[in-house]
Amino acid sequence: MVTEADGEQREGTLARLSRIEGQVRGVRRMIETERACAEVLPQLRSVINALCRVQDHVLRQHLHRCVRESFETGDDERERKAEEIFSLLSRYR
Repeated sequence: MVTEADGEQREGTLARLSRIEGQVRGVRRMIETERACAEVLPQLRSVINALCRVQDHVLRQHLHRCVRESFETGDDERERKAEEIFSLLSRYR
């Protein structure tokens, strides 16, 4: 079930990704115009950090949804969800 809050979260994530796209285009222009590497590198770090924040947000939302769903399902499904959570955490920490 998709709630209004889920829709707002999705819109917020899409807005963040749009800003990141703009940042990437800016970095591309910097490289095309042969800006100094010392100027480009901080902008690249900014893009990477922004993507990491989106990744954290998406992971957090997924975990909230998994926990909520696990309370509504049987024991076997709870165990599967718990394993999924542990797997995600080990990959994205």
